[in-house]
Formats: sequence, C-alpha cells, structure tokens
Amino acid sequence: MSSPIKLTFTHWLIIIIASLGFLFDTYQLLMTPLVGPPAIMELAKLPPGHVAVKDWMGTLLWSSALCGGVFGLLGGWLTDRLGRKFVMALGIFIYSLSPVAGAFSQTLTSFILFRCLTFIGVCIEFVAAITWLAEVFHFRAQRAKWLGITQAFASLGGVVVTGVNFWIVAHAKDLPSWGMPLAGDGHPASWRYLLLTGLIPAVLIAIMLPFVPESQVWKQSKDAGTLKRPSFGELFSPGLIRATLVTALLSACAYGVAFGVLQQTPGGVVPGLPDLKDQRDALKPLVIEAKKLSADFDATAPGSPERKAAADAVKANFGKQKKLQDEVKQVANEVQEYQETGGLVGRIALAVLLIVGLGRHLILRLLQIPGLIVLPVTYFLFYHQGAHAFVWGIALIGFVTMAQFSYLGEILPKVFPMHLRGTGGSFATNVGGRMIGTSAAFLTPKIAAMFTGSTYDQMARAAGYVGLVIVVLGIVAGLFLPNLQMLDKEEQ
Repeated sequence: MSSPIKLTFTHWLIIIIASLGFLFDTYQLLMTPLVGPPAIMELAKLPPGHVAVKDWMGTLLWSSALCGGVFGLLGGWLTDRLGRKFVMALGIFIYSLSPVAGAFSQTLTSFILFRCLTFIGVCIEFVAAITWLAEVFHFRAQRAKWLGITQAFASLGGVVVTGVNFWIVAHAKDLPSWGMPLAGDGHPASWRYLLLTGLIPAVLIAIMLPFVPESQVWKQSKDAGTLKRPSFGELFSPGLIRATLVTALLSACAYGVAFGVLQQTPGGVVPGLPDLKDQRDALKPLVIEAKKLSADFDATAPGSPERKAAADAVKANFGKQKKLQDEVKQVANEVQEYQETGGLVGRIALAVLLIVGLGRHLILRLLQIPGLIVLPVTYFLFYHQGAHAFVWGIALIGFVTMAQFSYLGEILPKVFPMHLRGTGGSFATNVGGRMIGTSAAFLTPKIAAMFTGSTYDQMARAAGYVGLVIVVLGIVAGLFLPNLQMLDKEEQ
C-alpha cells in the first residue's frame, strides 16, 4: 500500500514539462491543416483553388501518419531501453526542430519530409511522457489525477495554434525574413512563420529538463541489473498477448472514431447541413468549373503565357467561391470548436472519475456505451435538423472520444511490466491507433460511395455507420481487457 507523496519543486517541474509536451503534441499536429494548403500551392506552384491541393493534402496526412506509427513503435522500445526522460526529450526536440527546417523548405518533397519528422517526434514523445509521469506517482489517485490533468492540456493545443496563426497572418509582413524563401510579394509566406513557432517547446523544455530526474524506478532497476531487455516478441507471449491485442484494439477504436468520423465532419459532412443549402447550390457549378479549369492549367507548359492565363482563370474561380466557402467554413469552425470543447471537458471528466475511485472497467463502459446512442442520433437525426442540434451531438462525441484517449494514457503504463511499458504502450498507440485506427479516414469515404443521395448525405450516413461499428468493436474488446481488478485494487 502506498500513500500520496508531497509535491516538491521537482515534481511540479515534471508536471509542467508533461503538460507542455502534451499541449505541443497537438499544436504540432494541428499545424498541418493550417500550413499544408498554402505550402503546397507555393511549393508546387499551383494557383489557389486547384484540385491537386486536396490530393497532396491527402498524401501528406497519410504519409506522416504512417511514418509516425512505424518510428513511434521504435520510440517505445527505446523508452524501455534508454530511459523515459531521454526518449521523451528526444521526441520533443525532433518535433520542435523539424518544423523549423520545414519553414525553409524550397521543394514540396522536403516540406512533406519535415512534416513526417514532426509526426514521428510526437509519436515518440507521447508514450515516453505518459510512462515517465506514471512512474513518478505510485499512489493510484495521485497518478490518475496528474495523468488526467496533464493530458487535458492536449485539447488546448488546437486553440493555441489557431490563435498564433491568426496573429501571424495579421503581422507576417512586419516580421523579418530570417533567410526564409520569399513569396511573390517579397515577404516569406505566413505558413513559414507558423512553422518557426514549433521551436517554442524545445526552448521551454530545454530550460527545465536538466532539473528533473529520469524515472527512478526504471533507473534503479537498470542500475541493479534487474531490468529485462525489452522485446517486441514478448508482447505476444502467453502472459501478455491478451493485453497487447486488446489495448491495441481499444486504441484503434478511439483513433477510428477520431479519424473516420470527427475529422471527416468539417469538410465532408458540415456543408450538407440544411443551414447551408443556399451556399451549397451556389457552389456546385463553381466547383464543377474549378475541376475543368484545373485540368486546363495542367495541360499548359510551365512558364508559358497559356499557363499564366489558365492560372488566372483558376484564381478567378477561386475568388467567386471564396465568400461562399467562408460562410461554410464559419459553420465548420463552430462545429470544430464544439468538438474541441467537448474533448477538453471529457479529458477533465475522466480525471475526476479516476480520482473519485470508480473502477476502470466501469469507467470504460461509461465512455463507450453512450456512443451507441450519440453517434447514430448525431449523424442520422441531428444532421438533418441543422447546425443548432448537430454541434451538440459533435460535442458529446468529442467528449467520449477524447476521454478514451486519456483513459488509455492512464492504463497503458500499468497493463505492461516495467521493462515493456514503453514498448507495449507504443504498440497499442502506434500500431493499433495511428496505423490501423487512422485507416478509418480512408474507409469512411469508401463506405459513403455505397449510399445514394448527395455527397454530404452519403458522408453523414457513412460516418454514423462506421462510428457505430467501431463503438461496438470497442465495447466487445473492453470485455477482454485484463488486469482491471488488479489495477483497481493496487496501492489503495
């Protein structure tokens, strides 16, 4: 039996570092939709509104997720081999320095490479950080409290990066170029300055890292020579295969809802809301025209007068669409804000449930079962009623989904033995979540094509069905999660 420890200055530094790490995890990842389109247009020399921009964004998101999953798995193994603090710091410096390098990109290939490196750093840092933090606090309620609170900062990353981007867009022309390539107006594009801000976490955390220790339980075991060597094969040994597969499946389900449902919603579902019928009708012929104009642009030779004329036509079409698209985007942003707020509240609620001592099995059910109701109601009913109802459904889906991410962050370090905490947690998060779960982003559009109706109606129905199936899979997987009773009784 253990008792709560009195927090020292060192403990507070650890908590601050973990909070900043989780916040900037999200900050770095959510840079991608902000910097991606303008960077692709500049580096690939495509005019605004060209249909290839969306295709390149798909390639960027897919390649970065794949790289993050593969190298994140290696990072989990290194966490057990080299130490929690060391690997966490390594991940933070990778995801801090790679955006800075990306800000100086002169080719689309190098830009995508540095975005992939950023994703790799985030995937490495996350598992190392939760393992490090979990081993600081041995008393369950105290550990749950600080894992829950620090992970809640992840939901603030999107708010912070959005605010920073607004400021940069307004002031970019007043900032020095610092040697970055110049755009057509003689100044670096604003997306380059946003990437430069990726250095902030490295600076902040580098100042504090020398004053915090490595995980003491890991270090003591290593120094005593009792720390076993981590092995991927051991994850599939008779004693651990159940924990390995079930946690990977639970992670896949959480990421599946996030990528297959929530991330599909702003662009794929929101424009179909009844509130936006007028904008939708006005945009339809312009979108058809944009595809033809883009094809005409591609058929011209680079640098030719014909290409300039074709580019001007694409830009003119984009200008016609802009006011309408901004009105659609305003509603999409509102939906996104409700989702992020729901996610933040969900992470906080998860921490509260753990602190008050509810069993982990019961908590998991409380997070999963509401999805059986809220997902179909949101996409089959609220979607047809308009944004006023739809946003609340999205907030509830964000609540239960983000809370499950924090739930996994709390149990993963304890489901696996100490010499496999990083390896096992990384397998669940990166293979189960980021490599398998994110594939729902490709599955939902494929399922949508099987339905009739408008593109947006098809996506809404597909999101509802895909989400519902994923929730059912998660509930079934949760029945087989091992060690819950042991975890609930330990250190009480």
